[in-house]
Amino acid sequence: MIKAVFFDFVGTLLSKEYEDITHQNIIKEVLKDVKAEKVDPMEVWKEYEALTSEKFKEFAGKPYKPIRILEEEVMQEIAKKYNFKLSPKFWEIHLKMHQKYGKLYDEAVETLKALKAKGYHVGIITDSDSDYLRAQLEALGILELFDTITTSEEAGFYKPHPRIFELALKKANVKGEEAIYVGDNPLKDCVGARQVDMVSVLLDKKGNKKELWKECEFVISDLREVLVIVEELNGQ
Repeated sequence: MIKAVFFDFVGTLLSKEYEDITHQNIIKEVLKDVKAEKVDPMEVWKEYEALTSEKFKEFAGKPYKPIRILEEEVMQEIAKKYNFKLSPKFWEIHLKMHQKYGKLYDEAVETLKALKAKGYHVGIITDSDSDYLRAQLEALGILELFDTITTSEEAGFYKPHPRIFELALKKANVKGEEAIYVGDNPLKDCVGARQVDMVSVLLDKKGNKKELWKECEFVISDLREVLVIVEELNGQ
C-alpha cells in the first residue's frame, strides 16, 4: 500500500529549461557586478554548467559539502581562467536569480495538490543546502504543499547514499515499500530509492535517457502520471 510520494526538486518539479535561464542570468549579473564587460557570459555559462555537473558527479553518494562552497569553487576556477575577480555577492546574486527566474513544470502544483487531496504524504528528497531550498520553495509559493523536506545537508550525504532516503522515510513514518520516489536522474534517484525498497519513478520529459531506463521501475513524461501509478499500485 503506497502511503507517501516523494519528489526530487531541480529537473523534476523545477523546470530544467528555466534553471538554464536562471544560471545564465547569474553569470550575467556576476560579470556585471565586477565590470567584466569583455567576458562572454554565454561562454562562461557553458563552462559553469560543465564544471558544476562534473563536481556534482564527483560528490554523488559522498558526505555532504555545502553546495554554496562547491559552486563558489567552480566560479573561482572560471574567474581565474577568464581573468576577472569573483564578486563577493556571488551567492546573494545566485539566490536572487533563482527566486526571480525559477519556474515549476506546468503540471507540478496540480499533481502535488491532487496527491495531498487524496491523503498521501507528500515530501521532497533532494541534494540541496537547506536554506537555499526553503527560500526557493517560498518564492515559488509551494512550501506549504510539502509534509516533509529532506536535504543532503540534513542527511549528511548526497544521493544516491541511502541515508537521505532513510531519513525521509523515518520523518514520514512509512516503510520503503510504502513510498514512491520521483526524480529525473536514473543513477542518483532511481538507484538510491531502490536501495531502500522505494518504488522508483523516472521523469524523462524528452525521452533522452532511454539507455538508463532499466534502472527505474516506471518512466513518465508528465508528473500527472504519478497519480495513475499510485492508484494502480494500490489496486484502485
